[in-house]
Amino acid sequence: MASRSGIEFVLFDLGGVLIDVGGVGHMRDLSGIPSDEELWTRWLACRWVRRFEAGRCTADAFASGVVEDWGLELDPADFLAAFAGWTVDPYPGALELVDAVRAGTPVGCLSNTNVLQWESRYRSSPLFEAFDACFLSFELGLVKPDRAIFDEVARRLPVRADAVLFLDDNAVNVEGAAAAGFVARQVRGVDAARQALAHDGVLDGPG
Repeated sequence: MASRSGIEFVLFDLGGVLIDVGGVGHMRDLSGIPSDEELWTRWLACRWVRRFEAGRCTADAFASGVVEDWGLELDPADFLAAFAGWTVDPYPGALELVDAVRAGTPVGCLSNTNVLQWESRYRSSPLFEAFDACFLSFELGLVKPDRAIFDEVARRLPVRADAVLFLDDNAVNVEGAAAAGFVARQVRGVDAARQALAHDGVLDGPG
């Protein structure tokens, strides 16, 4: 069913939109990078992050590569153990928001993630049962913000790209989605996501 503005499918990013990413502060402390924006920019561009989240290297290789490339002063095994717990729980109201959207519009997720976090944190979450489709980078072999992942998801969805609303907390991912024809909004957290959904006619606004 199309929304008032013609949106026929909603895609959520996970970390930073629906799920708390508790490791951002930890990685900021380890790396000495004071800005979340700068940290995310470097993280998304890191060759080892990209390989791991595209399912193209082992967890051990990922940890060793990140520790070396970022000059971190800890053992790769210790980094990997901490990394496994970086994603925490869905934000309060996340599941209710997805259910509210799904009552009128199909909904899915498009996330850069990896088999370690999927198996240890995500798979058992009730949040994933609420999605009509899950597009995970390590299963697709592609990662955001590359154009290829958005084109592949657009190919798999049953609607036109310009009828898809994509919500992500990182500007570079929003830019990539928009370049592929999606309606893309940068949001952080459930409240901002709800406001964007109301702005685009998917949900009713306040009052």
